[in-house]
Amino acid sequence: MEIKRSPLLAALLSLAIPGLGQVYAGQRYRGVSILIGSLVAAGMVFWYGDPLWYFVPVVIQLWNAWDAFSLAGQGRARSILIPVVFAMAAAYTIGWQVVGIDFAAADANRALQILRPMLRPDFIQPRREVNSMYVPVEVPCSPQPAQARREEDGKTAMVMPDCGRVGETMIVNVTGLWPNTETEIVWNTPIGNALMLGGNEDAMLKMQTDETGALTTTVRVPRTALVAAPDPTLPQNHRVVVYQYRPLGGIELSYIGGEVAHGALATVGMALIATVLAVIFAIPISFLAAHNLMSGNPVTYAIYFVVRTLLNILRSIESLIIAIVFVVIVGLGTFAGALALALHSIAALAKLYSEVIEGIDPGPIEAIRATGANWLQTVRYAVIPQIIPPFTAFTIYRWDINVRSATIVGFVGGGGLGFLLIELIRVNNMQGVSAVFITIAVIVTAMDYISAKIRERLV
Repeated sequence: MEIKRSPLLAALLSLAIPGLGQVYAGQRYRGVSILIGSLVAAGMVFWYGDPLWYFVPVVIQLWNAWDAFSLAGQGRARSILIPVVFAMAAAYTIGWQVVGIDFAAADANRALQILRPMLRPDFIQPRREVNSMYVPVEVPCSPQPAQARREEDGKTAMVMPDCGRVGETMIVNVTGLWPNTETEIVWNTPIGNALMLGGNEDAMLKMQTDETGALTTTVRVPRTALVAAPDPTLPQNHRVVVYQYRPLGGIELSYIGGEVAHGALATVGMALIATVLAVIFAIPISFLAAHNLMSGNPVTYAIYFVVRTLLNILRSIESLIIAIVFVVIVGLGTFAGALALALHSIAALAKLYSEVIEGIDPGPIEAIRATGANWLQTVRYAVIPQIIPPFTAFTIYRWDINVRSATIVGFVGGGGLGFLLIELIRVNNMQGVSAVFITIAVIVTAMDYISAKIRERLV
């Protein structure tokens, strides 16, 4: 026998507590959903504190009472379009104001100053002969720093003092260079990242050698020399490098172009190594995280629960954060980036692989088990033949993702194009930034095309 509900009582209950009238009318899940939605909308509006938006919870509450009245009296629910539209309008407008969007603050002249150099990406230059020399320098000083002096092929370079702190002035003396030739002086960090020494550390420092091929100048330890160091208090070997050039005719990769090419190879290599490591570990872990394989007894189910929990924890931590941890552990460079990507990829791939295993046809599994096969035999003959195609597709897709992520982890010292990009932005070298952007786009497009072709053939 159907129980009659009072429409008026349902409306009054919903006015008192959002969703209570719907529960009274027999719509429990609808009532709970309305309660949660109403609390979120009201909390957002009252948190922001603008009286202009106080009408939104009122409108939602009135609709809530109307919906409860209609459910109890006519058995018909009202469309949720009205509360959703009002709540979304409030959320969007409040979000707009909280973010502080102000298009009037955009400076067209500043934008042009950035965009004009980017129209001339720094990839190539006239071919030239290079004469270079470097001298190692400790930053900061150790208790007994090595002498900052070096000799090679008749050239001698020395820095006084032998070590220094960030911002400290040093005297650089080099002999045996080409005479009467413009010479560039660059600061190289321990991982080979070049920092400019001219202007406000945003321009190339250039000097002219005398008739004997010698030059003497002063430089300051760059402010960003230790910005990516795991521990800025530990002494590290930096380099002061000088370059001279003579035209030979033709064109070649510029210095930035060479760094971009090197960074591109490091980025792709980082992604490849991370993906291979992830696959090696993710495949066995995925079998332990598959519910249909691990729910046979309490022991295997406990293993399944622990493995799933660990995978969820690892996937919730962005690879960028993991890269910061590995930079501290193993130091700057692509190795830290590869480890970060590999750890995050293990969790992601193991989750995807396990879902593939859970979605396979149970018929072969039951047939193999009926013959008395153990767990390993069941996996070997009933599971693996069904999972190879989707495993292959997910692996290639993850490699594609890792190529993109490899650029991001470089921002925190993980090497590759990301590290080069952040340094170019720091010194406002927008021609170099443009070269990196174009290279990233080419790599991603090429990887997308290659991965699509591989999936067509293997899946």
